[in-house]
Amino acid sequence: MFLRVSSKWGKPLQRFLVLTSATGPISTLANERGRAMATAAPAEPTEDKRNANISGLPEWDLSDLYPGPDSEPLAHDLAELASDARAFSQRYRGHLPELSGAELGTASEVYERLQETIGRIMSYASLMHAGNLADPKIGRFYQTMQERTNAISTMLLFFTLELNRLEEADLEVKLTDPALARYRPWLRDIRAFRPHQLSDELEKLLHEKQLAGRAAWVRLFDETIADLRFPVRGKELTEAEALDLLSDSAADIRREAALSVGEVLGKNIRTFALIANTLAKDKEIEDRWRRFARPISSRNLANFVEDEVVDALVAAVRDSYPRLSHRYYRLKARWFGAEELPFWDRNAPLPEQDERTISWSEARETVLAAYRAFSPDMAAVGGRFFEGRWIDAPVRAGKASGAFSHPTVPSAHPYLLLNYQGRVRDVMTLAHELGHGVHQMLANGQGYLMADTPLTLAETASVFGEMLTFRALLARETGSRRRRVMLAAKVEDMLNTVVRQIAFATFEQKVHDERREAELTPERLGDIWLAVQRESLGPALHLDGVYRYYWSYIPHFIHAPFYVYAYAFGDCLVNSLYAVYEDAHQGFAERYLGMLRAGGTLRHRELLAPFGLDAADPAFWARGLAVIGGFIDELERLG
Repeated sequence: MFLRVSSKWGKPLQRFLVLTSATGPISTLANERGRAMATAAPAEPTEDKRNANISGLPEWDLSDLYPGPDSEPLAHDLAELASDARAFSQRYRGHLPELSGAELGTASEVYERLQETIGRIMSYASLMHAGNLADPKIGRFYQTMQERTNAISTMLLFFTLELNRLEEADLEVKLTDPALARYRPWLRDIRAFRPHQLSDELEKLLHEKQLAGRAAWVRLFDETIADLRFPVRGKELTEAEALDLLSDSAADIRREAALSVGEVLGKNIRTFALIANTLAKDKEIEDRWRRFARPISSRNLANFVEDEVVDALVAAVRDSYPRLSHRYYRLKARWFGAEELPFWDRNAPLPEQDERTISWSEARETVLAAYRAFSPDMAAVGGRFFEGRWIDAPVRAGKASGAFSHPTVPSAHPYLLLNYQGRVRDVMTLAHELGHGVHQMLANGQGYLMADTPLTLAETASVFGEMLTFRALLARETGSRRRRVMLAAKVEDMLNTVVRQIAFATFEQKVHDERREAELTPERLGDIWLAVQRESLGPALHLDGVYRYYWSYIPHFIHAPFYVYAYAFGDCLVNSLYAVYEDAHQGFAERYLGMLRAGGTLRHRELLAPFGLDAADPAFWARGLAVIGGFIDELERLG
């Protein structure tokens, strides 16, 4: 996913961090992208037969950012950054209206440089932390860097606040100068928040208190999850390892792991409920002060997508539940010889599924070949991640679970974190994260302030990369058995990405609405969770017992409220985009790469127009959902 650690009210822009797991967005089951954002492996990591057979997995080298946490370059940047931020504040604070367009353009360029340095420091600290969440020294370093950069960014806070107070006519005059005109898309985006901006004093207070408020509760969630251990088969497993067993080929192992996850979460549910309630109340207070009408409205504005477009997406997906998820899980239950499946069998492999271990070299070549068949230029950019030490692939003690792509800063390059275990879904995760990485590399040309892509478009390249890889793999299969296995895996991935994520957004909406009236008990949170999951997944899945606690470890609810619908947006967008590609290959790759290079300079209407697509058109969502329905149709024909 793309996790922004900044706001449009002047907090340091660390750009975006993409976190996923094996084959679907952050959710409640092991093969859905982003099983957790901050969970550690045990002191003595367990290994299975797949891990033992995988060799040659790359580990990243973070020295392209800084040589080490105690290095002179890092100390120099921190000291120079603090000095330059003070000088910037003294030079420009209170003087923006009197600046010429050229002078304001120069100020914006200096501001961008300062923010990029903050981004480099926090990218390094974040990646160090993700590499070993269990090391208290690294945790202390990460927290210290957050506090140091937060103090520096407080000195810069005035700039965007004062930019937003400029009158539109005066700003337009200044924008006639090319030095400032370059930043027009960035100015457009920050000024979209003008109606919700508070006084400078309140903005500064919220900014400074964030580390001792919301960020502290998020850290409590992360560290609580990281410390949990789940007993399965006499071993104490991490969350990632336990959830991975929910896709094991043995039903008894799936059952034991699922019950263990639920029981351990249940024992900690009061803590998780307190965190969720506190952060929901925190959001309600800030939303009220900023005059956002609905809990989801601030996320929509941050995504630069209209409320009615998101409402249309949610309505279209919820209307599709019977045709998609309900129908598929009935079909899967029939394959397993049952009328109803227990929740731990939702992502179970099909009885005939091949558990062959895929080597790292084969995974690399599979993904790059699929990229190359679409565009040699895209494959060339993707190949740089393997040529350099930009990927961290092994499972190891203390490492964050799941996977992500972090773009760092334009003056460096992105890094990918994977937990590669040799399954087909791990190959698809590589295709997904590499898509993000290619997107980030291409968008770097826009500079630090304008390389960011809104969340609704951030998943485009990743999901498109997955689709290219899946289609390439599927084209190799002619036998009905293998095609059924591959199609079923893809359908489950798409349901996890679309249906499940809209269900998550519905859960969040209900929780945040009720929290406006009173605190929700752990029992009430579980009731809402079960009701929403039953509605979305249908009667062929039996959801009860300890499954009521499974909402509690989903990090998106804590880190980025209402983030999740962006996955459904991206998947439906890519489905529609791929349909255009299938209809006419000529010139498509060039237009597609041009879209990625635009970064955050264009909105979704402008980006999609060259492909004849419009997300405001209800038919857009129907077209994307029809792709999933078509795959299910083929599965029914295969029997």
